[in-house]
Amino acid sequence: MVSAQFGVYGLAVMGQNLARNIASRGIPVAVYNRTASRTERFMAEHGEEGQFVPTFDVEELVSALERPRSILMMVKAGEAVDHSIAELRPRLEPGDILIDGGNSFFMDTRRRAAELESAGLRYLGSGVSGGEEGALKGPSMMPGGTPEAYEQVEPVFTQIAAQVDGQPCCTYIGTDGAGHYVKMVHNGIEYADIQLIAEAYDFLRQALGLEPAEQAEVFREWNQGDLDSYLIQITAEVLAKQDPSTGRPLVDVILDEAQQKGTGKWTSQNALDLGIPVTAITEAVFGRFLSAQKAHRPRAAGILPGPRLAVRDADGLVDAVRDALYASKVVAYAQGFEQMAAAAEEYDWSLNLGAIASIWRGGCIIRARFLNRIQTAFDEQPDLPNLLIAPYFVDALANLQESWRRVIRTAVDIGVPTPAFSSSLAYYDGYRRERSPANLIQGLRDYFGAHGYRRVDREGSFHIRWPQDGAEVPAD
Repeated sequence: MVSAQFGVYGLAVMGQNLARNIASRGIPVAVYNRTASRTERFMAEHGEEGQFVPTFDVEELVSALERPRSILMMVKAGEAVDHSIAELRPRLEPGDILIDGGNSFFMDTRRRAAELESAGLRYLGSGVSGGEEGALKGPSMMPGGTPEAYEQVEPVFTQIAAQVDGQPCCTYIGTDGAGHYVKMVHNGIEYADIQLIAEAYDFLRQALGLEPAEQAEVFREWNQGDLDSYLIQITAEVLAKQDPSTGRPLVDVILDEAQQKGTGKWTSQNALDLGIPVTAITEAVFGRFLSAQKAHRPRAAGILPGPRLAVRDADGLVDAVRDALYASKVVAYAQGFEQMAAAAEEYDWSLNLGAIASIWRGGCIIRARFLNRIQTAFDEQPDLPNLLIAPYFVDALANLQESWRRVIRTAVDIGVPTPAFSSSLAYYDGYRRERSPANLIQGLRDYFGAHGYRRVDREGSFHIRWPQDGAEVPAD
């Protein structure tokens, strides 16, 4: 049998396209799918594109690979990954490496890495972003595991990744589940990005009456400036698309119920565990939950009253929405990067936030021009606690906030929900407050639960004997 340098286990679309990408670099690839017909179809459709070795059972896949073996698993997150590992593990030898290229939960990746490494096998959990096209033409890759494991596959990964300014959109992220963690937060930021775009679209339509085709031109124009990004680009394309069967804008015939695979929810749940307020991401998750209540919303629309106000001053409002979108986007990314910094401390990872911003500049769904600004901010201040206080973003938000506030005021007045816009501004205002109302919260907690409080003028923890004599005493 012809030997291959790399194996791909799982030939759904992402697995197929990654296999084709690898083979296009002149690297022989062994391919396997549990359903033999899919392997046969892959070879019939793409077998001439490169050096592929079709295999039809796990034993054959393992035997087809040069030692030390490298196998990329592209299967559904969860039990399917554990099943695949259980199939492969008895047939592998020390030094062989398994790579999970799916959207696995990072704690599962940590567990699997520990189990396999204790048996002398190497394991990488690698985030792969870019969708079907990125997988084929060059994704952003976020590998996590031991440095030795990454070194083994680095020559392949850096070849198949997207390239920006001559640099691959791939870098070693950190140990065990770090790669899948960073991909999870990437997806959480993606949720926020998409929600913000949807709110901008909704506002432009409800407040200003702009039809989808008109908005397509607006988004194309926005994509020439600071908002230049893949998501803004494809928003213009989606808004411009006509439904061939009705002649109506495609968005008008798409059911307004957004689905999700769970990575945004994981990001929000983990942020709660870490104590990091990722408000924009969480509002985006909630927005999808609310959209899923489609069975109830039509009834509520006929019962619940809203304001009858019209926009009184539309002059310059389109530009104001652009500014509000950019400002809110900055906050969403700031929250995501703050969460990654907190995770690095919690899980003992050494995350290079500037490098992460750099590899997100190409290939991935959230690729955007302003990631260059984020990379620069962290390169200049690696310990920067929050992007909002980096000099560029301080100035940018100062210049944008008048428009930002105007859009949210207008949305409230006319009853257009903007939860991600609004929560982003509230976060900005909360973060810039030297003194918050949490003093009252702690006072109330002390009253009903004797939780104690700290003072601003001396050290220690104190408690008021509220029901008794009202005296202040040291807290237990």
